[in-house]
Amino acid sequence: MGERLLGPADVRALAGGLGLRPTKTLGQNFVIDANTVRRIVRDADVGPEDVVLEVGPGLGSLTLALLPVASRVVAVEVDPVLAQRLPETVAERAPDLADRLDVVPDDALRVTELPGSPPTALVANLPYNVAVPVVLHLLGTFPSIRRGLVMVQAEVADRLTAGPGGKVYGVPSVKMAWYAQARRAGNVGRAVFWPAPNVDSGLVAFTRREPPTSAVSRTEVFAVIDAAFAQRRKTLRAALAGWAGSAAAAEEALRAAGVDPTARGESLDVVAFTRIAEHRPSSPTIG
Repeated sequence: MGERLLGPADVRALAGGLGLRPTKTLGQNFVIDANTVRRIVRDADVGPEDVVLEVGPGLGSLTLALLPVASRVVAVEVDPVLAQRLPETVAERAPDLADRLDVVPDDALRVTELPGSPPTALVANLPYNVAVPVVLHLLGTFPSIRRGLVMVQAEVADRLTAGPGGKVYGVPSVKMAWYAQARRAGNVGRAVFWPAPNVDSGLVAFTRREPPTSAVSRTEVFAVIDAAFAQRRKTLRAALAGWAGSAAAAEEALRAAGVDPTARGESLDVVAFTRIAEHRPSSPTIG
């Protein structure tokens, strides 16, 4: 597998051939270290039964490492130039595996359909500026994704994996917990990218689990989460006043859910937020 992977000179040559200058707008930081992509594939525990969804494959560093071990790789790439070049790179460097690749030229934040069998795993070096919404959108849209490993900004990795009570615990933490059990799976140095980012990176591994049992929808639960963290310094009684219709109605819903109205959002887990959503007043009165 090693001879197929891209090194620093390969990445720069591919970019030069395309006249490509990596942009911060698209969060383009290409992995140039073969050992890093081997590590990601190994830690993702991808096997021959897996259909891997890769977001932002770029020049193909991670794609080339995934193809030998997965049944298929479906790569979603928003940059049309990169999307067009990727199959050519795979055909050049791994011709026997080219039929395992499907490239979808689309925005991962908007994609709702993928070719072939549904994806079972998400493995990606995610653009830092959209990492959280991409992960949440894909987990919500493709329930067939059972596990994954994503590389994100270190600070984002902390947020996605935080538990209640910590300073970084917030909306990404709770919404991720709705879908999956997530954990930090290590750090990644800046030198493995070209261009090198000015922030550190981290790996997040996750395994899907069933959401809390509830009579209300995910959308209703997420509305409570968003409201609770919109004003972090406020008590839940105050923060949820708009959601419930009034502070008094919010207090009533919180007490019915078994939650202290003077608590703050960062102290609650996803199950507690679900209970609160179940007790929203049926006809909130603004006041």
